[in-house]
Amino acid sequence: MTREARHSGNSNDLPSEDKLSYADAGVDIDAGEAFVEAIKPEISKTERPGVMGAVGGFGALFDLGQTGLKDPVLVSGTDGVGSKLLLAAQAGDYRGLGQDLVAMCTNDILCQGAKPLFFLDYLAAGKLSGARDAELVSGIAAACAAEGAALVGGETAELPGLYAEGHFDLAGFAVGAVERSEILPRYDDLRAGDVLIGLASSGIHSNGFSLVRRLIQDLDLDIDQPAPFDDAQTLRQALLAPTKLYGAQVHRALQTVPGAVKALCHVTGGGLPGNLNRVLRDDLLARVHPARWQAAPIFGWLEALDRVERAELFRTFNMGLGMVLVVDQQQVGPVMASLAGETAVFEIGTLHAHQSSPNSAQVQIAGVTA
Repeated sequence: MTREARHSGNSNDLPSEDKLSYADAGVDIDAGEAFVEAIKPEISKTERPGVMGAVGGFGALFDLGQTGLKDPVLVSGTDGVGSKLLLAAQAGDYRGLGQDLVAMCTNDILCQGAKPLFFLDYLAAGKLSGARDAELVSGIAAACAAEGAALVGGETAELPGLYAEGHFDLAGFAVGAVERSEILPRYDDLRAGDVLIGLASSGIHSNGFSLVRRLIQDLDLDIDQPAPFDDAQTLRQALLAPTKLYGAQVHRALQTVPGAVKALCHVTGGGLPGNLNRVLRDDLLARVHPARWQAAPIFGWLEALDRVERAELFRTFNMGLGMVLVVDQQQVGPVMASLAGETAVFEIGTLHAHQSSPNSAQVQIAGVTA
């Protein structure tokens, strides 16, 4: 397992005869190494069969033979949290960002039918902050444990001059595995009449925050006041609701009703129109009906602001659905039953035959794009 504290400083204009230390350039090696030591207990909580070695090596080892898979195919994914980090940094509230990071990666590889095996993260900042950085890694570790992924390493980079004071960035990398015979999507099995099942999102998740921040700025909103749609939390808290982890819920359906789920779609940047089309053959289109699901209240608030066209909202945000399953129409009942529990489940639409033309949309949203 590997975890490195990397330091890259910029030199100050000091006389040539002065002897400089790395600390003089704005980089604290001791603090970085202390941070790595401090987070080892959190990392150890994510250990799983297959992990080889302890934290501190140059690379992380994983024994694929320990997965129990007969013909495994590795699936990888990488992502970040984006400008949601800025809203969190303003309030010093970093609790959900670790889950955001893990979910953005593991939900992606879930769409191939994979279970995550291990995870690595990259944390870069102008100045390391023990409390903030420990909270971030603790959140990453907790989400990894929930998904069954080992946090096998990462990079903690202190980069003065590259990041402004208080600014930082997070990126993650997940590797999972799936039996070759169970890889999704199964394009050849998709048929007109297949049913679309949506899993509710917790809110905006981790996409569209550049537009959110522009709305906050233009409307001069105080996001630390109670949310217009929920007096029990501030608007900032609603915006920072962490991205849902869908692994346990979806894999339960895959195992309970084998072969019923033909494709999975993680609804991220681009919304339904920009993601559902990625799992469809050219001769099929999806018709989706927003009236069939109950979105988190924050999306009603965004619409009520009347500053963004509805079609653009659906092209930017998940609009209440974080994951969509394409299911055999004969197996909808059993799949819906197996999905019940962690988050709300909705039957949102169907697949139809599609004759492709330059101006035809492959994802039609009732009342929005069709």
